[in-house]
Amino acid sequence: MILKYLGHAAFYIESNQFKALIDPFLRGNPQTKSVPGDFKELSHIFVTHGHGDHLGDTVEIARNTNAKVISNAEIINYITSKGIINVHPMHIGGRVKLAFGIVKMTPALHGSSIMEEGKIIYAGNPAGFLIEVDGIKIYHAGDTGLTMDMKLLEEEKIDLAILPIGGNFTMDIYDAARAVEFIKPKAVIPIHYDTFDIIKASPEKFRELVKNTKVIIMNPDEEYHI
Repeated sequence: MILKYLGHAAFYIESNQFKALIDPFLRGNPQTKSVPGDFKELSHIFVTHGHGDHLGDTVEIARNTNAKVISNAEIINYITSKGIINVHPMHIGGRVKLAFGIVKMTPALHGSSIMEEGKIIYAGNPAGFLIEVDGIKIYHAGDTGLTMDMKLLEEEKIDLAILPIGGNFTMDIYDAARAVEFIKPKAVIPIHYDTFDIIKASPEKFRELVKNTKVIIMNPDEEYHI
């Protein structure tokens, strides 16, 4: 399995026929050189919540690739209003078996809305995703604060957790380190930091705080092989 970090909270994941983007915020993302047109063959797009730095370029990429968009029902309603029909709506706690593996939508403590033409559109509950592909479990927390619900994820035996550390809008490095203690993944990648001044954080300090779990600090546009 190949993971490519696209900066902020965005990832490309590839494993055999599974070729997916998570929170494809590309245009306007100062951390990546990738653009929507770089992704010509995709099977899925996962969207954790409606904010522009996560929903990002989903509509354009889905329209160009016919990738199946997986998100909460409210975001899926918005997506379909834009002419995207290859979709799969879910909600918190839902687990589903798809052709590539298993997806569970997990709780996140955050907000979720879409700004369009100066108006706010309700975008349902924010979430994270637990994605199992070829026997590998990846947990992308989305934007969230620390929550005791994360303790339940310990039983999932997660191979890789992807957690925000930037503070202000999400967990900071201290709460993210506690989240690692709750989840007990084999490895963790810190995300959602340094994109903007208000979420400046030190991934090296986060690494110092984490015990008994491998911390993988990725540069934007860098690949990691599991």
